[in-house]
Amino acid sequence: MMKRLPVGTAFLLLLFLLLPTVMLAQRASLYGTVTSADNQEPVPGAQVFIANTSYATVTDQEGAYALDNIKPGAVTAVAFSYGLSTIKKELVLEKGQRYEVNFVLNTLADSLEAVEIINQREATFGLTRLNSVEGTSIYEGKKNEVIVIDDLTANLATNNARQAFSKVAGLNIWESDGAGLQLGIGARGLSPNRTSNFNVRQNGYDISADALGYPESYYTPPLEALERVEVVRGAASLQYGTQFGGMLNFVFKEGRKDKPIGVTTRQTVGSFGLFSSFNAVGGQVKNTNYYAFYQRKQGNGWRPNSGFEVNTAYAGVRQKIGRKLSVKAEYTYMDYLAQQPGGLTDRAFAINPRQSVRERNWFKVTWNVAALTVDYKINSKTSLNSRNFLVVSGREALGNLERINRFDLGEERLLLSDSYVNFGNETRLIHRYKFNGQPAAFLVGTRVYRGFTERLQGDGTDGSGPDFFYLNPDDLEYSTYEFPSQNNSVFAENIFNISPKFSITPGIRFEHIGTESSGFFKSYVFDFAGNVVQVNTENEADERNRSFVLLGVGFSYKPSDKVEWYANASQNFRGITFNDLRLVNPNLVIDPELTDERGYNLDLGVRGQVPGKLLFDVSAFHLRYDDRIGLITLADQPPLFLPYGFRTNIADARIFGLEALVELNLLRYFLPAANPQETALNWFTNFSLTDARYINTAFEGIENNRVELVAPIIMRTGLQFRKNSFSASYQFSYTGRHFTDATNATFVSSAIIGEIPAYWVMDLSARYTHRFLTLETGLNNLTDNAYFTRRAQGYPGPGIIPADGRSFYVTLGASF
Repeated sequence: MMKRLPVGTAFLLLLFLLLPTVMLAQRASLYGTVTSADNQEPVPGAQVFIANTSYATVTDQEGAYALDNIKPGAVTAVAFSYGLSTIKKELVLEKGQRYEVNFVLNTLADSLEAVEIINQREATFGLTRLNSVEGTSIYEGKKNEVIVIDDLTANLATNNARQAFSKVAGLNIWESDGAGLQLGIGARGLSPNRTSNFNVRQNGYDISADALGYPESYYTPPLEALERVEVVRGAASLQYGTQFGGMLNFVFKEGRKDKPIGVTTRQTVGSFGLFSSFNAVGGQVKNTNYYAFYQRKQGNGWRPNSGFEVNTAYAGVRQKIGRKLSVKAEYTYMDYLAQQPGGLTDRAFAINPRQSVRERNWFKVTWNVAALTVDYKINSKTSLNSRNFLVVSGREALGNLERINRFDLGEERLLLSDSYVNFGNETRLIHRYKFNGQPAAFLVGTRVYRGFTERLQGDGTDGSGPDFFYLNPDDLEYSTYEFPSQNNSVFAENIFNISPKFSITPGIRFEHIGTESSGFFKSYVFDFAGNVVQVNTENEADERNRSFVLLGVGFSYKPSDKVEWYANASQNFRGITFNDLRLVNPNLVIDPELTDERGYNLDLGVRGQVPGKLLFDVSAFHLRYDDRIGLITLADQPPLFLPYGFRTNIADARIFGLEALVELNLLRYFLPAANPQETALNWFTNFSLTDARYINTAFEGIENNRVELVAPIIMRTGLQFRKNSFSASYQFSYTGRHFTDATNATFVSSAIIGEIPAYWVMDLSARYTHRFLTLETGLNNLTDNAYFTRRAQGYPGPGIIPADGRSFYVTLGASF
């Protein structure tokens, strides 16, 4: 039954409707033509826009365009068309003036640099796509999305993934905390756990714990600092390495190009003691561009024992040296301390999802990432990019991991400590040339990566605070391990434009992966009274080296400038991680005979847009996943017969699915006279239908079972309204019922395994900008639904992890 909104909620809803608008100042205008350099013919359907604004249009059949009501000042006018280059022109517009600006676009082979359109703020409210060539990367024929952060009307302070990724079809999103400390997204039947099935990057370089041994992301960049988020799926393995999920790249903002110093500050308060302070400075001084920020975030959390505090800082400086060379140095620091309220049993959740039965569990993360990126334009057709990165980080988990249906009696807590030291280099060269009279592009790259992880498990204190030290550091009670890893790879892709409309993009990647482990673990034998009668210490050393080749090919057919058919096929590989091999957890047992996972991705889709009116992307996919590692439910030996999770190569999995996004600017259809630069009303829907089944299994009762963590339907839909400086958004999200292990168990007493019931949630947000000030506010989980998205075997559980109830936020921002 729908709950009545409280008075405070009703007041906020009224506030959205009553936010005032102001009279526009006298504006400037642009007009002109877009033509092709090859034949001096007009280019119809080319997009022309003002970077970082909502001013956008397309050329008519004569290549002509007009942009009216532009805010005066320094602007960047941009023109591009698919298969052609991008032209950017820096202008200073005065009030009431009309300017003629003409653009001449080169072919791809003659383009100096990649298309850069992600700053365009269209009526699509924040979603666009990567072009065929971006920098030194190729995306022709690949399924991808680009989320433009400044266009979102969402709760950015808490990294609300449900809103930020609302238009990326098929994502299963875990909501483990309301503060957005850790991002958990998965796609196409892959676990969302800390986004470990994506290759996660920041500005193009790795930021996860250990890309080979432990590819989990404990650090998530603040959305407030980002320009965009790039999501590449399907054939991403050829350029970004061994994974099934794809590539996720967080791209930070850079300093403003039109002033030596610019300052942004955003202060947010919200429910449950939330306070976030984000402050950034950046600018351009001659050939030097810089950007830096610091964010402090803290709160009490929706449940008891859920307090947190986070500090994140970043500094980046890009220096242009001459006309060809650019060097960028970056450093990122993050630390957070969070109390974890633990999981719940099904019965406890049904009684009161806000309760907590663990008050002594803590989690601490420290992250350091440094990078040096070099870009060199060898000539007008050839460019080189080299990224060097270093990750020096760690995390500590302290608490009681016993089954959640057992009381915490105050004994010593388990302390698990990891330290990560990883460094690498990825170098790419791209060359543009003509093939059979058509533009073509060739990419070749290398990657060298070294990782080192140390993992310790032992007894911590019996206190209740965040006391992260071992009682017996010289003789740990559970395990001590070192995990070195290495990766050397070479990859290449080439775009062959067979005709102006049809292209083929084959690719190949050679990989050498080496993983090692050395250390010991202890096992204990108890008598019936619970006393330790024997301690067994087992020393282990293992080394695994693999070399293999991944192949793939992509196809693109563009019957017009508004529609593209795309397809690709690529092989995938995922090596076992050291977390798969050795972890002491009373709720989980690891199969010592685990093997690597292999498979392939197939995509077939159609996408396109009518700028300012319609955007769509509909695709079917098939994911084959051989020797998939997952959980099955087994029982202890008598007399207890307690259930536990057994992690092993369960079976092969075949996954079929349909992913779709449709977005319409309703006003452009029903009120065509409305000025799209001033007013827009967008309706969007994205959904996925997925059938994931186990096949070829040696375990009884698994054949044809549903693959765990795959919701058969995921849908997000909503309305987004913009009127001059005011915008508002409403979103409805639905995720279907699914399971958490391969046996498709619906209930076990420990709650670490079972079904995830279907759930839905609504969000409402609004933003108003007046000159340099911005006011944002919103309600998340509008109807205060009780639901959960995951069951945890270890931290932050074990058991059911409830999602947050209704919350509000208010942000006051200023830019100078």
